[in-house]
Amino acid sequence: MLLFGFCFVLIAVQANYAPYFFDNGARSTNGNMALLSLSEDTPVGTHVYTLNGTDPEGDPVTYDLTYEAGSRRYFSVDKNLGNVTLIQELDREKEDEIEVIVSISDGLSTVSEKVRILVMDANDESPEFINTPYIVEVPENIHANKFTIDRHSGVLRIKTGVTLDYEKSRTHFVVVVAKDGGGKLRGDNKVFSATTTVTINVEDVQDTPPMFIGTPYYGYVYEDTLAGSEVLTVVALDGDRGKPNSIHYCIVNGSEGSFEISNTTGAISVIKSPNQLKKEVYELKVKASEISQEGDTSDHVFAMVVIRVVDLNNHPPTFYGENGPQNRFELTMYEHPPEGEILRGLKITVNDSDQGANAKFNLRLVGPGGIFRVVPQTVLNEAQVTIIVENSAAIDYESSKVLTFKLLAIEVNTPEKFSSTADVVIHLLDTNDNVPKFSSDYYIARIPENSPGGSNVVAVTATDPDSGLWGEIKYSIYGTGADLFLIHPSTGIIYTQPWAVLDAEVNSKYNFYVKAEDTDGKYSLAEVFITVLDVNDHSPEFNENIQEKTMIIGSPVKIEAIDQDAEEPNNIVDYSIMQADPANVFDIDQSTGEIKLKSYIRSLDIIHNITKNKDCIWSLVVQAKDRGSPSFSTTAVLKIDITEETLHKGPMAAFLMQTKDNPMKALGVLAGVMGIMVLITIMISTAMFWRNKRSNKVMPVRRIIKKRQMPPSRTVRMEWLKFKRPSNAAEKFVIEEEVKSLHNENSNNNIQVVPVPPASPLPPPPPRPGSQERCPRVAGANCVWLPHSQACNQATEEQMSRQHPQCPRVRAQNEI
Repeated sequence: MLLFGFCFVLIAVQANYAPYFFDNGARSTNGNMALLSLSEDTPVGTHVYTLNGTDPEGDPVTYDLTYEAGSRRYFSVDKNLGNVTLIQELDREKEDEIEVIVSISDGLSTVSEKVRILVMDANDESPEFINTPYIVEVPENIHANKFTIDRHSGVLRIKTGVTLDYEKSRTHFVVVVAKDGGGKLRGDNKVFSATTTVTINVEDVQDTPPMFIGTPYYGYVYEDTLAGSEVLTVVALDGDRGKPNSIHYCIVNGSEGSFEISNTTGAISVIKSPNQLKKEVYELKVKASEISQEGDTSDHVFAMVVIRVVDLNNHPPTFYGENGPQNRFELTMYEHPPEGEILRGLKITVNDSDQGANAKFNLRLVGPGGIFRVVPQTVLNEAQVTIIVENSAAIDYESSKVLTFKLLAIEVNTPEKFSSTADVVIHLLDTNDNVPKFSSDYYIARIPENSPGGSNVVAVTATDPDSGLWGEIKYSIYGTGADLFLIHPSTGIIYTQPWAVLDAEVNSKYNFYVKAEDTDGKYSLAEVFITVLDVNDHSPEFNENIQEKTMIIGSPVKIEAIDQDAEEPNNIVDYSIMQADPANVFDIDQSTGEIKLKSYIRSLDIIHNITKNKDCIWSLVVQAKDRGSPSFSTTAVLKIDITEETLHKGPMAAFLMQTKDNPMKALGVLAGVMGIMVLITIMISTAMFWRNKRSNKVMPVRRIIKKRQMPPSRTVRMEWLKFKRPSNAAEKFVIEEEVKSLHNENSNNNIQVVPVPPASPLPPPPPRPGSQERCPRVAGANCVWLPHSQACNQATEEQMSRQHPQCPRVRAQNEI
């Protein structure tokens, strides 16, 4: 029994062998993740490894990853497949090793191992300079031609070759670039770099000897010079201006005990009276030495000083101010004075106490040339010095606030050429000499027409380089197009009036001027162009909401709507039929609004088959819609009377058909035709009247008279003259019958005379004493006889010929 139990235990142990991982080495991509290496630029979500193991009994296994408390979870694992995925970004600079507990389980037994995953570096960081900025002080006596840097240690060095010179350049700037060695980053080779600027300040060192100022030096000792008097002063300066040393003066030779020099000031004095001086000219060799801070003498320089002993010319020119001798004059004035103006604030007098030629000297102004001139240029004994402006433009506060000159007086005819100088310092005050200037000569802006009042349109900018209040600019606008706009006086922002309503249909372009003005009234102008952008704010409108048209089959009718918007596409109208009863009868052109019947409707019979409405008057609801955004539309009712083309041809029939829908138009045309006809009738009547009137007053050259027997009693009737084409010159006029009555005084034959019954002729009246018979004459187309010659009407041709030989009637007969 005991043996059996022991055997049972052995069998149970063999059945529960624990699963285990395969150890495939460090470079394997599956196993237990031991010594796995991952680059820090591995993307999140990458499948980095596969856990792989087995169970001796062949049972299925599962995998798991755990971390120690407080550690970040970088990986996740598929429990069944063992696929390990990166779930957080790696950063070697923060964590170069990751410890993970991997486990495998067959459901009964679990085996866990702690593995270490190495994070490999990727080139994902740029170099970074520390302890910036870099400022280095370098003495100027270090030789260099350029700066160089050790590429590994970063040590900045100066190459030998050329000496740094404080007097030429006091600061150098060196740009240093740091690059890493490059490396892989997400599969690509990357090289990162950083830059910094090193400021190198050059320190002045004592490497430049002193130099004398104002050489050559001349001095004069006059006969009345007192012992101990100063003759002249030599001036030497240390060539190193950064840290200058003090100067020590001494006379090396040539003095012969007659002159001495101040060690500190360089003033040379005569120590003997002029009567004791044995020579006329002394040449002194003066030495100027630098004294270091430690008291040591370093560099030195020599200068020759010529001192002449003069008996008479013992006074150099001297400048005087209001309070005595003066070698510095200062003046404060405004910039740009008028050319030719005298600087009255300078009270300068120059004097030479000598007499004659020794007191004659020239004046000269030394400094920037062409700005001022000095008057007089030649002086004898004494004069008031006047400085006059020559170039006003060069006296500019913005260019230089202080002008410095030296006023030099030097003798003319003396061998000593005595001279003296005085500093003239002019401090300038600013004036308003600049005009504000716009950044552009014109400004272009656009604004929608529906913008509310007070909307900003455009900002203009002007600058004035003057200082203080003169540099302040005030903006304003003016012009015919500026009524709807305002401008902020300080900022230059142009905006619309609070009450302004912009309408592109009324006015889409505005043009006005903007003025930038300083406090002194100086200004400049710029032009502003504003375009009002059209907005779709109008609906299309028909001229009538209910319209009537007559349509001839085969011909279209047209309906039109107008959109008052200013620009396309807001004012483009599209037409469509919204409602028709019956439908599918009419088509409308979307662009033109032309309405026509469907192509299959070619006669009234087809229309009668479609509808029971025998009068063929149909109503359509037509919509006119613009293309703006948002779009607006309107509708109109169109009543169409459909008819066939009339059989009557001609313009009148066509006109009647066209004016069928508009009777007033036909009535107006008819009235016009009638008026034209009346006018033509009046013109014809007038022409005939004037023609007849002229013909009654013209006496023909020849007259043809029908010869016939005169009845005993007859009635003369007035007839119309009938003209015919004459065969010769004698047949111009033909009279049908004689004229009986003269009731028509104008003889125009327009009044028809009613014939009267025949009556017996009256006997001729007896002739008056002393009177002569007058011959009848032709007036117009009728023969008119004088009242006392009525007997001629009853006379025969022979009697007329004998009694009245001058009568036209007789003459015409005779000619025939």
